[in-house]
Amino acid sequence: MDRYELECFLVLAEELHFGRTATRLHLSRARVSQLVQKLERRVGAPLFARTSRQVTLTRLGERLRDDLGPHHRAIREALERATATARGMAGALHVGFSTPLAGEMTMRAAEALRTAHPDLVVEICEVPMSDPFGLLRRGQFDVQLVDFPVRESDLTAGPALLTEERVLAVAAGHPLSARHAVSLEDLGDVPLLTVDGDVPDYWLEHRFPSRTPNGRPIDHRPAVTNMQEALVLVSAGKGAMLTAAHTAAYHRWPGVAYVPLVGGVPVRYGLVWRTGNGSPAVELFGHLAGKAARAVVGEDPQRALPR
Repeated sequence: MDRYELECFLVLAEELHFGRTATRLHLSRARVSQLVQKLERRVGAPLFARTSRQVTLTRLGERLRDDLGPHHRAIREALERATATARGMAGALHVGFSTPLAGEMTMRAAEALRTAHPDLVVEICEVPMSDPFGLLRRGQFDVQLVDFPVRESDLTAGPALLTEERVLAVAAGHPLSARHAVSLEDLGDVPLLTVDGDVPDYWLEHRFPSRTPNGRPIDHRPAVTNMQEALVLVSAGKGAMLTAAHTAAYHRWPGVAYVPLVGGVPVRYGLVWRTGNGSPAVELFGHLAGKAARAVVGEDPQRALPR
């Protein structure tokens, strides 16, 4: 059976118009008529009733349409699934995120990806603060949306998608909590919490600097492994913590004040994946994450797109 005859029959059965059928199939009207006539000769009876004004299905044509339609759709969908699998758009994509804001962008991108490619399962999980790259290296994540910098020789970082300012989380009774803003130089007046775990030195220094811009040492106090532990210690006056501005909205905590930091390097977010392990799914996720970032920026003027 010639598949072109079947496709032509099914489209004409839907359109009931030779001109529109020819346009959809990128054929001439004469070729459409030829294919239909060949199929009718193969069947042995007319499938369409034609007049100068209209085209209708015969009863036999209606039955053939109803019988063929589901099988034709199943074949087309099977081919689409096979093509998607070959292109890396089926199976599972495991995505990590580092902060609630990164998680929000990840969720938006994942939902868009699920809609566009329903055969691709997108699994989302938080990246541990105390091990920012371990799960990615071990293959438990295919890609992560995290706060930069990332300077790992075996990992590839994409461009920054979004930036936001930083704040200082400090005990509500601390003198700095009454300020409208603090500077990096003010960090010499309060001990900073740091992170315990498998974290690179540059990663720690960027988030928890050891000296102020004028060279004063910054005291580091207990190391934590997650944000909840950090906020408990901050509220108890055991130390302060530099964090992204969105933390004030996502992590309201009794006894913790969030003071804007001026003059510091803003937080930049982007994607990171194992070098050489990119895929069409990762590439598309990156595109959708960029769209999600633009949407997030449009909803909050405190965030910005990278310049």
